[in-house]
Amino acid sequence: MLYHLLFPLAKYSIVFNVFRYVTFRSIGAFITALLFTLIVGPSFIKLLKRKSAVETIDEDTPDRHRIKSGTPTMGGLIILVSLMFASLLWNNLTNSAILMMYLTTVWLGIFGFIDDYLKNFVKSKKGLLPKYKLWGQISIGLLLTLAIYYGGSDRMGVSALQIPFLKNIYIQLGIFFIPFVVLLIAGTSNAVNLTDGLDGLAAGTLAFASVGLGIMAYLKGNFIIADYLNLEFLPNAGELTVFISALVGTLIGFLWFNSYPAQVFMGDTGSLALGGILAVISVLLKEQIFFMIIGLIFVAETMSVIIQRSWFKWTKRKYGAGRRVFLMAPLHHHFELKGLHETKIVIRFWIVAVLLVAVGLSTLKLR
Repeated sequence: MLYHLLFPLAKYSIVFNVFRYVTFRSIGAFITALLFTLIVGPSFIKLLKRKSAVETIDEDTPDRHRIKSGTPTMGGLIILVSLMFASLLWNNLTNSAILMMYLTTVWLGIFGFIDDYLKNFVKSKKGLLPKYKLWGQISIGLLLTLAIYYGGSDRMGVSALQIPFLKNIYIQLGIFFIPFVVLLIAGTSNAVNLTDGLDGLAAGTLAFASVGLGIMAYLKGNFIIADYLNLEFLPNAGELTVFISALVGTLIGFLWFNSYPAQVFMGDTGSLALGGILAVISVLLKEQIFFMIIGLIFVAETMSVIIQRSWFKWTKRKYGAGRRVFLMAPLHHHFELKGLHETKIVIRFWIVAVLLVAVGLSTLKLR
């Protein structure tokens, strides 16, 4: 909004020329999202308490989680509202990539909100049935993927999957690009949802992964830097940098309230949407494998659940009694039952997340 209102005034005063720069607007988006979250957060948390939108702890979680019962949830609304507010303020609203991000945010946010609403207001224990969640994730993934694949003239370029560790090496997916991306979006949305089990865990790891994607967006959106690093120049990537900066700002602001002991939980409203948002950004940047590297924690959390369930079912059929690989899945609960304190687990996961971002960015020189 500010870009459209103030940048045209640059012909009258050079001061307004700053609104053309991605760096300036990215900093503005970050500060706006952070401050908006910090200012709105307390009032919103009080509202959630007043409406009795509080967490009900599942029976299959560690016993120490019982004290979390009654903590306000649906905090993802703070994140999504803050993200949209900052982005609408600082982004170029005619950019096709940004419009896709808005669609993703609103679409998955609605499905997450319905799930949280059913759990907290209707008091439906299961919330939105998994098949309807999956339908929502697949539908937005399919819609965006078809738009990306058929919307441009260079389908070969769009469907080429770059190998980060090798120079100018691509895997040409062709029409298989469509199911691959749909699976990536749906899978990441669910993976972040699984990771959101400890105070600050999901928000922190999401923030670090977002920083990695933000750096990549800035590099690919700058023609000179992209040429120097042998990266594909993407004109839309600059605006994605502004959007990602707003995302990082609101996640850091949310951590103010979500760090141990949490005053509010993200809920499915936030986790389902944020996972999809990062996946779509990686597709628009053509950096899906890079994203898998920096988001390996989400992959590990999901794989722990898949391995646990598969092994339990197989051993139950074979031996008559199910056996477990982990003490509990997802993976963070396994470490809890091994006796580690929640904050130690979260901080160690954050350290791993920083390491993964560093590993992902190190591939830039290998290209």
